[in-house]
Order: sequence, then structure tokens, then C-alpha cells
Amino acid sequence: MVSEAVVRAALQQVVDPHTGEGLTAQTALRGVGVDGDRVAVEIQLGYPAAGWHAALARQVEQALLAIPGVARATVSVASRVQAHRVQKDMTPLPRVRNIIAVASGKGGVGKSTTAVNLALALQAEGARVGVLDADIYGPSIPKMLGLEGRPDSPDGQSIEPKRNHGLQAMSIGLLVGEDTPMIWRGPMVTQALQQLLNNTLWDDLDYLVIDLPPGTGDIQLTLAQRVPVSGAVIVTTPQDIATLDARKALQMFAKVEVPVLGIVENMAVHVCSNCGHAEHVFGAGGGERMAAQYDVPLLGALPLDIQIREQADSGTPTVAADPDSPLSLAYRDIARRTAARLSLQARNKAIAFPNIVIQDS
Repeated sequence: MVSEAVVRAALQQVVDPHTGEGLTAQTALRGVGVDGDRVAVEIQLGYPAAGWHAALARQVEQALLAIPGVARATVSVASRVQAHRVQKDMTPLPRVRNIIAVASGKGGVGKSTTAVNLALALQAEGARVGVLDADIYGPSIPKMLGLEGRPDSPDGQSIEPKRNHGLQAMSIGLLVGEDTPMIWRGPMVTQALQQLLNNTLWDDLDYLVIDLPPGTGDIQLTLAQRVPVSGAVIVTTPQDIATLDARKALQMFAKVEVPVLGIVENMAVHVCSNCGHAEHVFGAGGGERMAAQYDVPLLGALPLDIQIREQADSGTPTVAADPDSPLSLAYRDIARRTAARLSLQARNKAIAFPNIVIQDS
């Protein structure tokens, strides 16, 4: 006779690669039923992972059938996104469960492109996602998402987010001309960002990805202190100069008690499209060394690829343009790891509204 304890012990050996923990350790195992030689298991992940549900179900089924006495196994896998804790004394936004800030210590490392594709990848995994362009001086999200026209306002104060590729988005670039320079001082920039954040009618988001401006000056620190953030992602290239500045961004979030979910190493390697030769144009291993130094995960490494640039410039980023490509799958893996790391953080008990449930049986 198979016991529930034996089943749970077997499933503890099934490790979630996105969290590094066994299924029972992260409370993903919601229920176990045993009826003679038949076993039924219900798993609920704390992060969107639609692209991994089927593979996980097969892995769990194999672990169950390896138990002596088990002849049949039924496995159901779902995801449910919860709201997680933000900085002390801050109140989360209504209709937004979690805010993920994407930052870099300097410009030119592909932070905005990474932020947009991360948002699209989270959506592809089953979440409701929005993007806020916090780069007031150099907004690029409208062009990357192919957005045009001013957003609607139902009452003259609040504004509706623009939508494309399934994402909700807002940017100062939608409110001013494309060639209009934003000649504003720090306090005006901070006020503008807060208005964009708080006055946008976000529609029941699991994640709002904020593309922060590059750097770690007064403006960035003020934004990090005033925006209720659940976690941050640092984007860098392997180059020593880039990781030097990325370390400053990481330390900035530490000062305001925002957990850094991990590091994305962008432009890690270039593979020649003609001969296939791989070359580390910006050096190698910089993101990995930084992750080890600060004891944060390396969420993934992305290549220096002309398709990423061309697709972002065209208004249809990689994950939307070619969902099944190796590049898109790499972004989706990074998205799962990012959301999985956030799922391990303490929950925010103050928010209670419906959560997504993605079911694969």
C-alpha cells in the first residue's frame, strides 16, 4: 500500500530549476490523493510557467510511477500569481499585484529591449503584464511596441494604457512629440513618473515591468524610493566597465530594501551569421562573476544578435515577432526564473483580488 508520505518524499526529489527548490519545499504541492495503486497529484506554482507545465507534469508522473506499487499517476499543474511585499511604509498600486523594476548602471546595455521582451515573455507564460517607460528623457517603449497616438482619458485626469501585442503600456513618449526634448529638472521628472504610474488605469496586472532610466543618480534613487517595487532585475553586458556601473544599480536597490531578483547578461556572445564563429565582443563571464560576488542569481545570458535590434526597431520585439525561436525561448526562460525568484519573497497580505490560474492536466 502506497502512503501519502512516500509520495511526498519522492516528489521532494523533483527540483524546480527556476527556484532551485524541491516541489514540497516551495509549497507547490497542493494535494496528494492515493487510491490503491493509483496516485493523483495537484501542483500549483507561484509564478507563470505555461511553457513548462507539460514538461513538469511528465517529470512528476515519471517520479510517481517509479514508486513501488504505483501503477497509474494523474498530475495537474497550474500557476497562481500572488502579490508580494514592497518597500517598508509603501502602499502597492491598486490593480497591480507586483512591480518589477528593470535597471542598469549605464546606458547602451540593451536594458529597454530586455525589459520589453521580459514583459512579453511573462505574458507568453500566462500572466497579465504591463510596461511603464520611466525613462522620461529618452522614452523608447512606444517605438519598440509600435504604439502611436495619445492615450485616451475618460475623465480628464486618469489615462487609459495603450495596448499592443497583448501588453498594456504607458510612456511620456505617448504624450509629447517624438522629437520633443524633455528639458526638465529632477523634481519635474519624478512628478511626471508618479503621475504616469498612478494615473494610468492599469487593468488587473500580475506584473508591471518598469523600464528605469540608466544610471544611479538622484533621480533613479528617488524613483526607487517612491515606487512600490516588489523586485528588481539588473541588466549588464559582460564588459568590466558595464558591470562596474551595474554594481551601483544593485547597491541602490539594496539601500531602499528592494530585493534584486537576479542579473541578465546581455550581448554575452556574438555568433557570425555567415561562418558561425562565436566571439565574446564585450568580454566573457562579467555577469556571472557579479552574480557570484553579490549572491544573486544569473537569470540568463542573451547574445548580441541583429534580429533582436531589428525586431525592436520595427515595433514587434523578438518574443512577439518569432515566439518559437531560440531567442524567444531564452527570454521566456529568463521570465520564468525572474517570476520564480519573486514567488519566493514574502507575500503582501494587504492585497486581495482574483489571481490567474493556468491549468494543464
